[in-house]
Amino acid sequence: QVQLVEAGGGLVQAGSSLRLSCAASGVTFRIYAMAWIRRAPGKERELITSISGSGNYTRYADSVKGRFTISRDNAKNTVYLQMNNLKPEDTAVYVCGARVGIPTVVIDQYDYWGQGTQVTVSS
Repeated sequence: QVQLVEAGGGLVQAGSSLRLSCAASGVTFRIYAMAWIRRAPGKERELITSISGSGNYTRYADSVKGRFTISRDNAKNTVYLQMNNLKPEDTAVYVCGARVGIPTVVIDQYDYWGQGTQVTVSS
């Protein structure tokens, strides 16, 4: 059974940093592209970043480019999201997803999702 479990969310002040993790089980992790999406009240879901199975290719939405970094450790079956210079508008539930193939930017093309972790940024 494929399971994705996020961790690392919390309440932080604007300008601070946070690192999220997503641990996968029940998969051959290296063949899965991974992505992070976020859901915020009153806003459309946004795919903010994705990474290839090898870790060699990454994509970022303009809203987080230069501030967030996605990475993965296939030996640990884990993908990370390093978030720097956090802003109040980053407040959202952050969810990781997985698919076999390339790291697309289309949310519906990801097959498996975790339950998410809450990130709240105070001004």
